[in-house]
Amino acid sequence: MRQSLVAGNWKMHGSQGMARELVPALVGALRGVEAEIVVCPPFPFLPLASDLLKGSSIALGAQDLHTAESGACTGDVSGPMLRDVGCTWVIVGHSERRAGHDEQDVLVADKALAALRAGLRPIVCVGETARQRESGQALRVVAGQFAALLARLGPGFAESLTLAYEPVWAIGTGVTASPEQAQEMHHRLRAQAESHAQGLGARMRLLYGGSVKAANAAELFGMPDIDGGLIGSASLDAGEFVAICRAAEGMSWNK
Repeated sequence: MRQSLVAGNWKMHGSQGMARELVPALVGALRGVEAEIVVCPPFPFLPLASDLLKGSSIALGAQDLHTAESGACTGDVSGPMLRDVGCTWVIVGHSERRAGHDEQDVLVADKALAALRAGLRPIVCVGETARQRESGQALRVVAGQFAALLARLGPGFAESLTLAYEPVWAIGTGVTASPEQAQEMHHRLRAQAESHAQGLGARMRLLYGGSVKAANAAELFGMPDIDGGLIGSASLDAGEFVAICRAAEGMSWNK
């Protein structure tokens, strides 16, 4: 069975002071929760967050990585560096990276492979824009993004992959895909994984991201093919994020 997973993406927000308040609050409130929880602060706050998370069940993740282990790559951070400061997870291919940094499917797949080779667990994002959905291309676009990833990784590495469906039109807009819309895409992705390798669809965790809040989390996570969420702005509010994590508690075990 797939255990539910909730990952908080702080994006380019926060400070050391905020981390010192938020992380201990999450550690205390989520002690014993029956879901896997990850927090992903910006690079400068990773060592501090790592220290604050020691002894807890909450894991640490980063928001991006370079494909190389080391080298003349000014401003970039490698997988081994992330491991060195305590990360066990990393977000790859977020739509804000794809759009703002022109990250194409091949680069996203290479980053996912670099993460796996460094011993990190990647959460790879896929999703369509509003224009692509309105023109009826949503399923084709998302399936293409996933296909490029599967082709690069192969069945062995794909086993360690977590996929996050984030419709670009729902990220930070306050607009959320309906549970039915989200379920349809997750179901298609699970079927695609299964066609790639027998059993992969049943084992792979699929997350939903896009304006998830405490108010809609339980309905979204209750869908049969949604195993949790990749949470943006709501992860910066301790009460909101805790409520979302509680909504995911035990959900996937019951599917």
